[in-house]
Amino acid sequence: MDALVGLLGGFGDVLTPTNLMYVLIGALIGTAVGVLPGLGSSMAVALLLPITFTLDPLAALVMFAGIYFGGLFGDAIAGILMNTPGNSTAIAGSIEGHRMARRGRGAQALATSAIGAFIGGMIATVLVVFFAPALADWATEFGPGEYFALAVFAFIATSAVVSESVLKGLAALLIGLVLAMIGTDQVSGSQRFTFGSVALFDGVSIVVITVSMLAVGEVIYVASRIGRPDDRSFTPSTGRPFLSRAEYRDALPAWLRGTAIGVPFGVIPAGGAEVPTFLAYGLEKRLDGRRRKPLFGTGAIRGVAAPEAAGNSTAGTAMGALLALGLPTSATAALLLAAFQQYGIQPGPLLFTRNAELVWALLASLIIGMVVLLVLNLPFAPLWAKLLTIPKEYLYAGIAMFACFGVYAASAAMIDVVFMLVLGLIAFAMRRYGVPIAPVLIAVILGPLAESSLRSAMNNSQNNPLTLVSTPITITLYALLLIVIGISVYNKLRVRSELQESASESGADAEVR
Repeated sequence: MDALVGLLGGFGDVLTPTNLMYVLIGALIGTAVGVLPGLGSSMAVALLLPITFTLDPLAALVMFAGIYFGGLFGDAIAGILMNTPGNSTAIAGSIEGHRMARRGRGAQALATSAIGAFIGGMIATVLVVFFAPALADWATEFGPGEYFALAVFAFIATSAVVSESVLKGLAALLIGLVLAMIGTDQVSGSQRFTFGSVALFDGVSIVVITVSMLAVGEVIYVASRIGRPDDRSFTPSTGRPFLSRAEYRDALPAWLRGTAIGVPFGVIPAGGAEVPTFLAYGLEKRLDGRRRKPLFGTGAIRGVAAPEAAGNSTAGTAMGALLALGLPTSATAALLLAAFQQYGIQPGPLLFTRNAELVWALLASLIIGMVVLLVLNLPFAPLWAKLLTIPKEYLYAGIAMFACFGVYAASAAMIDVVFMLVLGLIAFAMRRYGVPIAPVLIAVILGPLAESSLRSAMNNSQNNPLTLVSTPITITLYALLLIVIGISVYNKLRVRSELQESASESGADAEVR
């Protein structure tokens, strides 16, 4: 009952002309940036983070709520129409979605994606409304050892498990931890990695790091490839931008199954929604194989419905983990945590007590944002694809200029622009050699928490390392981490053996011929 009262109060705060305008702007910008290949909701949040400091906290956060889900749908538009997903979370839905588009059913695929995103995100957000306060109450039992275990779980899951290469994931994690340690030590007051520069005493701003890693690195990478052959071809969407009754009946079970798969993954620090989207896609493909006439491979609507619902339901429950535990489970959630911290708001167990009005307004804005996105994108989704016709030279030059202005406006210091360029070159090198970006962002955000929790736990136990595994919560977290690592290693070894077997079979066939 308290949750309903809080949510109704949140709607009362958000349902004003000004805040509704910010939700609309966020949804539009998030979708527009998500449409662009290689970009996504995390890029939109990173670019907008510097310019929202002039807004009051509620206006800024409701805008980010629109960006949060708008970017996810924009990713799907690029994948369906161009077979170039704006983010890895949209890959699974793009497989059958692009096949639908090539058969002249692009508008139906976009409608399926929009409705699936609405259903998955709405169900997940409703669950967050009712269970996030209880999760926050449970989180009050967390001490320094528990928070350190939680941070380690996030570090290992995002670097060693999600990344294709364990070494590259750990290298990205190390880069983020080094960036997080630059500046003044919070406990001793000593300077670390500052090289005597006063400009580094406060560390490197999270705004500079996110804009550099996500925007500037991508701009330099794209610039390095201009002039090379590009096989991306625009597929115009045709037909009605809505589904028939038969298509609704076909897609509805897939939407619900995808939502059920995605909801629990939102609270797991696994770096994004790639895993649940592919699980949902794989389930629908197996169920489709039992039909008399399998549709997968020709543009199956269920192959779009389930992954899109799974991805957005994961994003919805990820917001619950962020608010109740202060734990970002993806790169975008990490950026939202940085946005909270810029306004002096610390997500975690006490958030629902100290900033209850702001939290309920944010949850209400998530629901309103999804409704706005559904209304906007059902009839107008094909128009978003026109952004893909902008020449890359103009598009990415504008992004670079916007990034420079945003970083400078945040602090009015040219040294931040210099840092941005240096970190942008590092991000370019990471993209060039396939080193993931998400572990860097997670490490920058959670690194200080892990360090302070570790030092507090050691100080309170007279440097006894067993205190880190002395409670049921820490033991459970480390056990889950070992299970996740074991499953990941097994899956990677199985995929490698299957590839070797297929390669040997291909070689044998070639010899026979």
